[in-house]
Amino acid sequence: MDNKRALWNSQQKLLRDIILKPDRFDEAIKLCLDQHSMVHSSEMSQISAVTFEDELWEGLDELSFRTMPTVKDETVAWSLWHLTRIEDITMNILVADETQIINTDNWIERMNVNVLDTGNAMTDEEIIDLSSNIDMQELRNYRIAVGRKTRDIIQQFKPADLKRKMEPKRLQRILDEGAVLNVDGAKWLIDFWGRKNVAGILLMPVTRHNLVHINESMNIKKKCKKTK
Repeated sequence: MDNKRALWNSQQKLLRDIILKPDRFDEAIKLCLDQHSMVHSSEMSQISAVTFEDELWEGLDELSFRTMPTVKDETVAWSLWHLTRIEDITMNILVADETQIINTDNWIERMNVNVLDTGNAMTDEEIIDLSSNIDMQELRNYRIAVGRKTRDIIQQFKPADLKRKMEPKRLQRILDEGAVLNVDGAKWLIDFWGRKNVAGILLMPVTRHNLVHINESMNIKKKCKKTK
């Protein structure tokens, strides 16, 4: 593991240790924002550092973006769609009870997609279909919009907010809006998120989940380049 990822992982452990300590609230919020900035593009947060997502986009061509190297893989396109939808859903429905970013500014049309859900239950054929049609730059722009809204929400927190549990009506709203499909391959997410408080959502998926899929996408990118 490279030094930058090792540092991120150690900082994530520290965040997990302090996030619910009222006397370290300001430190935890700053650390959370720092961790979040590294799993998005530097354009999103306007930092000068090269982020993990920056590394993914560097030299990423359309073919590598859309290709599923083996049946054991997804695609970079699907991974970025999936992790961005997860962040949009958890932060804007569960945490803030606001409108999903995807339901604003014509994102569906701009990205050229016909699905709203996280993609957890997609078949390989459906993943390839999404990946073949999605607009690469607009997906990148959607990630920026979602990331910036997440930061706005986090910056408004008070210490008590981090202990707040997920409300059943918001969990139901996710299903009602088709953000998670009510099928075996996806509906487990509702139970998973329902057991968390806001702090838990910040730890997973808002920070850790992004890095997991960016790392997987980096591996897919490398596989695609080897097969050319």
